[in-house]
Amino acid sequence: MTASAPEANLLSQPLHLPNGSILRNRLAKAAMSEVLGTYENRPTLKLVELYRRWSVSGIGLLLTGNVMIDRRALGEPGNVVIEDESDLPLLKQWANAATGQGAAIWVQLNHPGKQSTKGLNKSNLAPSAVPFREDMAALFETPREATTDEIEEIIQRFGRSAAICKKAGFSGVQIHGAHGYLINQFLSPHHNRRTDEWGGSAQKRRRFVLAVYAEIRRQVGADFPVGIKLNSADFQRGGFTEEESMATIHALAEAGIDLIEISGGTYEAPAMSGTLQETKKASTVAREAYFLEFAEKVRASTQVPLMVTGGFRSAAAMNTALRSGALDVVGLARLLAIDPDAPAALLRGQDSPQRVRPITTGIKQVDQMGVMEIFWYTLQLKRIANGGDPRPDESGLWAFVKSVMKSGWGTFRTRRLRA
Repeated sequence: MTASAPEANLLSQPLHLPNGSILRNRLAKAAMSEVLGTYENRPTLKLVELYRRWSVSGIGLLLTGNVMIDRRALGEPGNVVIEDESDLPLLKQWANAATGQGAAIWVQLNHPGKQSTKGLNKSNLAPSAVPFREDMAALFETPREATTDEIEEIIQRFGRSAAICKKAGFSGVQIHGAHGYLINQFLSPHHNRRTDEWGGSAQKRRRFVLAVYAEIRRQVGADFPVGIKLNSADFQRGGFTEEESMATIHALAEAGIDLIEISGGTYEAPAMSGTLQETKKASTVAREAYFLEFAEKVRASTQVPLMVTGGFRSAAAMNTALRSGALDVVGLARLLAIDPDAPAALLRGQDSPQRVRPITTGIKQVDQMGVMEIFWYTLQLKRIANGGDPRPDESGLWAFVKSVMKSGWGTFRTRRLRA
């Protein structure tokens, strides 16, 4: 009796996207907040170094962290903003850091809407003037309702930023439609209480994201990849539901989107940090991926390429998920912040020696906020960008204190520079 041949490592297989472009394998680095821009919101050589380090690992797709489309609407101090061509030379270096090694690099384009800390912007807008929950009101101000003219301008800005990304040599763009930022706010009945053409029904709430996609596609053409990061649900009372997400996915697939990354949660209900995953059933834990069950539902009704991010730990689970056909791309984020060389091992069918662990400060109110873990991982990215290595055992409390101090100083400097 002969032994059966080992199953192929599906992670190493290329993926053909609907527009004809090809990803060299099925591993993607999902977006993480780098905040490695200047306080004038320009890119830096640190981003070039960070993305070069990831690209040499052999990964197929790199998605940048939040790149904002408007200097008046920042999510954090140190965000890169692409609204004109003034930084084109450095943007080209950033793009080439990945493409020169054979990886695709897509810029994640975003507008924070209401999800920006107090004092950073002169004011924050949103679909409706809905405040944050009471325990977060000290950090986030109540936004004002966006006017129709402002909505139209934001749509045009998304398109303009995408066109600049194409000119700079990036491989594609990803629209950030998840995690409580502006597009997610328009989709959510909790945040969007408008009664005009931009709200009042699920179909009208979808109109904004479809308009953003259409404008980007108009400005970049059919051959440039455009993807989106979308919540499976907000996990928030009165928020964006799975049923609404499914309908939005179908609308985007029909419009011609190239790749949909499935995620979930907001700063007020941070599923993306793993906080809500403690209550997941045992079968979900065994399969590792947080949003795989929803991806299976999506796959049953559409063949649009899907990327699932969150929870994956082992090469075996990643291959099992790919073999099921429920997804096409495995997204990794936090693992690549503590082990930037992990893709090289995974593409050999081996696991990374590092394991993502819960990051806590010991302060309950802080640990329940989605931004806490973001602070910790951002520090690790900074170390890699400086040519060093991450510190997987770093204290969560120390990282939080250091990041809050830096964020406060960054907010002050950003406001002074724009005064």
